[in-house]
Amino acid sequence: MKPCFFSTVPRQAENFVADRPDKSPCALIVMGVSGSGKSTVAAELAKHLFWTCEDGDRFHPASNIAKMSAGHPLTDEDRRPWLQAIADEIDRVCKVGSRVVMACSALKRAYRDILVHGRDDVRIVFLDGSQALIADRLAKRKNHFMPPGLLDSQFKTLEPPQADENPITVSIDAPVETIVNTIIAQVRTTRP
Repeated sequence: MKPCFFSTVPRQAENFVADRPDKSPCALIVMGVSGSGKSTVAAELAKHLFWTCEDGDRFHPASNIAKMSAGHPLTDEDRRPWLQAIADEIDRVCKVGSRVVMACSALKRAYRDILVHGRDDVRIVFLDGSQALIADRLAKRKNHFMPPGLLDSQFKTLEPPQADENPITVSIDAPVETIVNTIIAQVRTTRP
């Protein structure tokens, strides 16, 4: 897993935002189940856009990480302070005129509602992949707090974004560069 790329916004990113101010979000939330590539895609996307990247996992309280590491799925009650901390960070970044790509599982509509909370300048990017493909990826991953055994619960929890959420849905069965280019093309051509 690649760490997020942190950057101030250089000239070419300002042009991207200034050229299409009515279509350019201040935040992209890259979502999907564990193993779908959220952190990797978010880091590459931020690098291409020259935006800041944040991994939502860093906003988890220690109790959540301990619970997941022990193989126990989180409850909605466990997730609420985590999701609110991410929403607060997105609000902070947007308020100061910056841009952020946030990697966050955001599996349920209710979770995404907390993160977006009615903003039209925050877009959801859904990394869509089969359970078999993601299970294979998780089996090869090392040193991550989410054990592969929790994948079933993640897919049971997953509520793919609906059209009224205006998501950007991308198949993960492609090279990262292709996924990132597809996302950027959709951000540039679709209205929030």
